[in-house]
Amino acid sequence: MTDLPRLALSVRQPSAWAIVFGSKDIENRTKGSIRAGRMGLGRICIHAATGLREDEYRYIAWKMQQIDVDCPAPADLPRGAIIGTVDVVEIVDQSDSPWFGGTAGLRLEDPIALDKPIPARGALGYFEWQAGGSLAEPLPWMAKYAAPGLFGGLPLCFAESPKRPWPRKT
Repeated sequence: MTDLPRLALSVRQPSAWAIVFGSKDIENRTKGSIRAGRMGLGRICIHAATGLREDEYRYIAWKMQQIDVDCPAPADLPRGAIIGTVDVVEIVDQSDSPWFGGTAGLRLEDPIALDKPIPARGALGYFEWQAGGSLAEPLPWMAKYAAPGLFGGLPLCFAESPKRPWPRKT
């Protein structure tokens, strides 16, 4: 892709990956953050934020599993980069999407992945991005999700749903 939108939205992994590759059609935000971040309709870049906690990874990987999508290992998820583009087609305060879980959200369509992540710094809300820097290095906790060993390469499985790592907004 050579003609990328100038605006981006930074999303923590693995939610950013799920938007671009895994059919995540809602990005949850509060109504206040949508207003403050000047979030509107149109084509934007998806920026994979550098932050990623293990509880976030486990919960979103479990959510993907519910719709038959395998989440990559955490060390394989690019962080600190533009990874694709998507159309924001509506701002909603209710949805039947399995991805809706708050007071408001951006309804997303037509994700397109970049061939290669473009390192860039993120910011809150919509922001004008520019290429620069490098991808974030894997965090120490990510090593236990690597694929070696007898069962290497099998998808992550859960006996029960992981605890939701964010408070539910009402």
